[in-house]
Amino acid sequence: MHETERHRVILAAVQARPLATVAELVEMTGTSEATIRRDIAALHVQNRLRRVRGGAEAINPPEQGGLVGRPFSVNETINIAAKRAIARAAVELCKDGEPIIINGGTTTYQMVHHLTGRRLSVFTNSFGIAEFLIHNSRNSVVIPGGTIYREQNVILSPFGGVVASHFYAKRMFIGCQGLGQHGLMEADPMVVQSELALINQAEELIVLADSSKFNARSSLILCGLDRIHSVITDSGIRDEDRTMLEKAGIELTVVEAAEQKSQSVA
Repeated sequence: MHETERHRVILAAVQARPLATVAELVEMTGTSEATIRRDIAALHVQNRLRRVRGGAEAINPPEQGGLVGRPFSVNETINIAAKRAIARAAVELCKDGEPIIINGGTTTYQMVHHLTGRRLSVFTNSFGIAEFLIHNSRNSVVIPGGTIYREQNVILSPFGGVVASHFYAKRMFIGCQGLGQHGLMEADPMVVQSELALINQAEELIVLADSSKFNARSSLILCGLDRIHSVITDSGIRDEDRTMLEKAGIELTVVEAAEQKSQSVA
């Protein structure tokens, strides 16, 4: 991750919580502790944050708390070619007239560009996805009630979703913080709470995850591998991760980011 991107992540993190620790920022950026400390020192000198013992804090903290994890604006620039190819393959699974759920995320967001000519009923907790489809398609769009978290571009409510509980979907398309032998992982408890309500409303759970997500980890498990119907990823997936999905009985689709070709593996 380049310095500019790291600084964006760090500044977003200090706006999202009372204190962003060095350890948290190391995990978010995938860089060393020494690099993070240098970044914090530089941003402190620029008066963009306040350096404190063990981490950093915002100079003017917002009234609304944020979510754990990198902001949408940073994530959408990472592995973008793979995300576009994965999203294209995901839309190929959709049939006009079907109800689907698209969870908020930078990979799932790329689906919107291929949905402009479709006629689907789309439930989404992504403000960005909903806005794009409303202005650029004739799909029916349903959104939940709740608070818009600008950094992650999602709508979440701590009180559960009444609308979601009455929406049936053939498929739910979802991204993730990480994917491993213990299942699908997320970074924030409120995100997990929201997604748990949604995945129970769909027959098939389809995970859109570029190959880097198999290396990522989080302490919060959304669901086990047994709940996942299929995974769409890019050709950077390791053999051991292919084997893990195969043993779990998960259908795997691998796409080539450059040529946007896909190959299904039972």
